[in-house]
Amino acid sequence: MIAAAPTLPGYAQAHPALTLSAVDAAALPTDESLMLAWAAGDLRAFESLYARHRNRLYSFLLRQLRDAALADEMFQDVWQRVIAARAGWQPEAAFTTWLFRIAHNRLNDHWRSLRHRPATPGDADERVARMSDPRTPETQLSEFEQRRRLQLAMEQLPDDQRTVLQLRLEQELSLEEIAQITGVGRETVKSRLRYAMDKLRAELSP
Repeated sequence: MIAAAPTLPGYAQAHPALTLSAVDAAALPTDESLMLAWAAGDLRAFESLYARHRNRLYSFLLRQLRDAALADEMFQDVWQRVIAARAGWQPEAAFTTWLFRIAHNRLNDHWRSLRHRPATPGDADERVARMSDPRTPETQLSEFEQRRRLQLAMEQLPDDQRTVLQLRLEQELSLEEIAQITGVGRETVKSRLRYAMDKLRAELSP
C-alpha cells in the first residue's frame, strides 16, 4: 500500500487547486494558430479571431478618422484584406502586429488621397460643443471638458505622433510592435512618443 504524500505547510497557498476555468484559459489557441487553422479552412477560427480583435481595431480606426461611417468602411476593408491574404499568411510577426500594419497602411493611403487631414481642431471643437449640455456652467471643468481638451490636443498632433501614441496607450502595444506596424525604427517610435507626450503636457497644463 502506497502511503499518502505528506501535506507541506503553505503548499496549498503556493499551489492552488487547478480549476476548469484555469485549464480553459491556458488552452486557448493563439492568434497565430487560429490564423493558420482558418487558412486551412476552419471558419470557426476566423470567427474567434474576429471576435478577439474587432473592438480594438474599430476603436483605433474611429479615433484616427473621427467619422463613424468612414471608420465602418475602412474596418470592413481591413478585414477584406485579411481575408484575401489568409492563404499565404505566415507567422513571421504576431497577428496583432500584422493586422494593425494593414490598418496603418490603409490609413496612410486615405490621408494621401485627401492630401490634408480629415478635420481641423476647430471642426472637432464644434462637434463636441453640439454634444455638450448647455446647462453646464462654463466655469466648471467637468470630466467631459477634460476629455474634450485631451481630444483636441491629440488632434493637433502630427499624424505620425498621434498614431504611435494611440497604439501605445489605447492598444497597449510594445515599442517593437509599433515599429513593425508603422515601418520605422524603435528609436523613432520612442522619439515620436516623447514629442507627443511633451506636446500634450504643454497643451493640458494649467
